[in-house]
Amino acid sequence: MQGLRNHLRYGASSAQPGNGKRHVSETSFAGGHIQDFDEAAADVLIVGSGAAGLMAALRAHYQGLSPLIIEKSDKAGGATAYSGGAAWIPNNHLQTQHGIRDSPEMALTYLNNLIGDVGEGSTIRRRQAYVDNSPKMVQFLADQGFRWIMSEGYSDYHPNIEGSLDQGRTIESKVFNFRKLGKFRKHMNVNPRYPLPPVYAYEAGQVTRAITSIKASGVLLRLAARWAVNLLLLREPVTLGHATAGQLVMLNLQQQTPIWLSTSLEELVLDNEGAVIGAIVKKDGQSVRICAKHGVVLCAGGFAKNQEMRESYQQKPTDSRWSSAPPYDNGDAIRAGIKVGAATALMDDAWWGPTMMEGNQWPYFALWDRARPFSIIVDSAGDRFMDEAESYVDAVHHQYERHTKVKAIPAWMIVDSNYRKRYSIGSVPPRTSGRKAIRDGFLFKADTLDELASKIGVNAEGLQRTVTRWNEMSKSGVDLDYGRGSNSYDHFFGDPTNKPNPNMGAISTGPFYAVKIYPGDLGTKGGLLTDEHARVLDSQGKTIQGLYASGNTTASVMGRRYAGAGATIGPALTFSFIAVDHIANQRK
Repeated sequence: MQGLRNHLRYGASSAQPGNGKRHVSETSFAGGHIQDFDEAAADVLIVGSGAAGLMAALRAHYQGLSPLIIEKSDKAGGATAYSGGAAWIPNNHLQTQHGIRDSPEMALTYLNNLIGDVGEGSTIRRRQAYVDNSPKMVQFLADQGFRWIMSEGYSDYHPNIEGSLDQGRTIESKVFNFRKLGKFRKHMNVNPRYPLPPVYAYEAGQVTRAITSIKASGVLLRLAARWAVNLLLLREPVTLGHATAGQLVMLNLQQQTPIWLSTSLEELVLDNEGAVIGAIVKKDGQSVRICAKHGVVLCAGGFAKNQEMRESYQQKPTDSRWSSAPPYDNGDAIRAGIKVGAATALMDDAWWGPTMMEGNQWPYFALWDRARPFSIIVDSAGDRFMDEAESYVDAVHHQYERHTKVKAIPAWMIVDSNYRKRYSIGSVPPRTSGRKAIRDGFLFKADTLDELASKIGVNAEGLQRTVTRWNEMSKSGVDLDYGRGSNSYDHFFGDPTNKPNPNMGAISTGPFYAVKIYPGDLGTKGGLLTDEHARVLDSQGKTIQGLYASGNTTASVMGRRYAGAGATIGPALTFSFIAVDHIANQRK
């Protein structure tokens, strides 16, 4: 038992063995029976330390419940720390401060029109619960001391759909000083590309085209000043996912939340009526039985890095190396839920995004690269098959759809020298030779389009025909084939200095370049089926008592679509908020 007490050094005594525990003489779990279920206890056991798990713990404290977080990794922050960190929150209080009109009715109209009928994976009741509770969740965090900022100019991803807004629903964390975490700083998960400049999500697109715009250059100078001032003050300034995770961890440390790192979920424990009453976990090679007096909340991510599960559920081809999810995102919580009878939905889908593979580096999620002028994406026949600047989830859906007819995995992003002079491509800066990228097989270069087509295995005649048509359409700025540059979301990552369309420009000046585009993702979006209270459901649609889930462990409320920036973290935070409130109400 002394070993268990040592695991609690980052938390309060409320989850220590013997405090509030209940003795269960015989309980069942997926693998058999156990005796003397009394090693450790908490009111709410939370699996996962990303945004969803950290939110659940904060809300538990507020509701007078004692939480315990377990985290498989030796770092806290989960996939949130790898992400842009934004949250898509309709009708939030920052919109009111900025004079932006929104309403629950508008948001629900948008979601229903966007998502449509995808079965039990995203019901209207869940969408309504999200719209109703997400603003309350954001205000709750603000009241706890979380510092938000609105992502100015960040449009909903489908601005032509009724109920959408051109800005206001995406919010993100203000700059956070990692050093505020004290000794816990070394236990924080960070993006593989860390350190990163403290740039906000809404600034990132401008910073990457600073060469072409005085306004964008001003943003770059502002970023440089922000970084310099913080460094002079001996701070470690972070934004995006690092700031979101950092603020949530800081608030939990202030509440003395126990966070057990390097602790993996092995089994969920059931009582004789089939209710979940705890879990068996593994800590430092030791099995520990934890009693959850009022509920277990599963929010340990999806299965993006589990190749076996991808082969079982996902579209083909699929490769875990194309995913930007953390390496431990391997479906533990989903599998544990399935073992106790949980139903699943949307397991074939993911938070897709066109992705570049830069040698041995981490996957590069091509967010703004493909929205720039002087570029197109083609299949092996040399044909375009989508609006290249569209929402990243839709882009990969179109890539997989195309691949059923002609080889489109990988697809190829084609750019000319005008592009290379103005913009980065992947992590290759503009106005550089790109020799290393060419040597590593990331970037392909040729003096003519025919030569480039030969190098990359694309039909030369088809590519030339496509480029000729593209160049002609670029003169008028109207994409007659796929509508590129016809909405505010496309424009957000385009180049406003390029006329008449910020997303279109002729591919006419050699040398020409190509980069492979793979169907990568930020994580999977299929998982356990839940209701509007975040309760996990079985195959009969009945609740599994005591079991809740949120985040990528669940089938997404967004269905197969992506409403706007932060449509992963927003629901993750909100349904954890909802789950704990339901647990608290059931206790009363």
